[in-house]
Amino acid sequence: MNLRTVSLRRRVAVSVLLVLFLVLVALVISVDRTFAGQSSKDVDGVLLTTGNRAVEMLKNGRRPADVVNQLTKRNVHVTVEQPNGTVVGTAPDEGQFERSIRNVGRTKITLYADTEAISQAQHRLRKLLLILGLVAIGVTGLLIVVVVRKALAPLDAMTSLAQAIAAGHRGGRLNPSRTDTELGRTAAAFDGMLDSLEGSELRTRRFVADAAHELRTPITGVQAVAEALVQAPVDSPDRDQMSFLLVREARRAGRLVDDLLALAQLDAGYEMQRESVDLLGLAEAEVARTRFVAPDFDIAAEGVPVAVVGDGQRLAQVLANLVDNARQATGPSGSVRIRVDLTGFTVSDNGPGVPEAERERIFDRLVRLDDARDRRSGGSGLGLAIARGVIRAHGGDLTCEASSEQGAVFRVRLPSINPVATPARV
Repeated sequence: MNLRTVSLRRRVAVSVLLVLFLVLVALVISVDRTFAGQSSKDVDGVLLTTGNRAVEMLKNGRRPADVVNQLTKRNVHVTVEQPNGTVVGTAPDEGQFERSIRNVGRTKITLYADTEAISQAQHRLRKLLLILGLVAIGVTGLLIVVVVRKALAPLDAMTSLAQAIAAGHRGGRLNPSRTDTELGRTAAAFDGMLDSLEGSELRTRRFVADAAHELRTPITGVQAVAEALVQAPVDSPDRDQMSFLLVREARRAGRLVDDLLALAQLDAGYEMQRESVDLLGLAEAEVARTRFVAPDFDIAAEGVPVAVVGDGQRLAQVLANLVDNARQATGPSGSVRIRVDLTGFTVSDNGPGVPEAERERIFDRLVRLDDARDRRSGGSGLGLAIARGVIRAHGGDLTCEASSEQGAVFRVRLPSINPVATPARV
């Protein structure tokens, strides 16, 4: 998105002045035409009235000279042409006049209305409107500068706040008094963006600090064991145990680094492989893996064969994380069930369960409900965060739900799941 960063003040001022100019032009034209039309009607009315009086006077036997003398005025001239060709009265020889002719028998009455005064008045009116229009545009332009600056003050406040936050001064907000206006909605969205960004920044800082703390523990252990191993005599009986500890701490650090890398890939929009994955087949493969690691553990998979388009390795990683968490929560004597259906799959156990208040928090990064136990088992507190990230990257979701019995239920919902036809048995 490329935003045109023209001056808003200049744009508003020019737009308002342009609209005002067009309105004034339309007003001048409208007034001029209205004045001209009304003046023409007035002249026609005077000519009609004067002509009617002249006709009436002649019919009443008045002499043409009396008619001319009585009806001729400063703006109206009357001439009467008698049947013998004699013309009584004088026609104007200069100026602007509108003429009207009336006949009474063989006598012709000619009326002249002076329109020069009207034309001059119309010219003065045009000039006056033009001057007033230019003055109005100038005054409006000056007022617009002040009014627009005051009207756009909230934008200056947003700019100042953004610059202050960029300079490192966190926590500032606009706090609009109203959110049902354009600037109010913009300010509210701006505050919401700041809340989100600062919250994300705080979470990132906390995550980096927690990750560094988590890495420091195994790295410190590796360093201590390595130094002890170097200083130990060659024939020391503790060398084998120290070597085992060194490998265990190195694996723990490597697992944490792998989890952090997986999270970074998910945050960066890691492009996953897309293929048809048999969810029931994944579940059965996970059951086989768990039984190989813990032969006496009670785990089983059930459900219907379904296929989903996704990354088989990532979905297997999600299933492995959920099963490992369930196995650690229940202990050696627990049981885990994987059920596949047309919405996805669930992993349930008969362990102590997850408190309702913690069912969303457990998906945060580096969160452990039983910190000591997870540290002993090598857990990093990132497994559930990675699992949810993978499922959401597939367009689904991972949630922790209440169990009808004792234990926890993790439900994975995936889109576009299709049943897989099983071959008929012979």
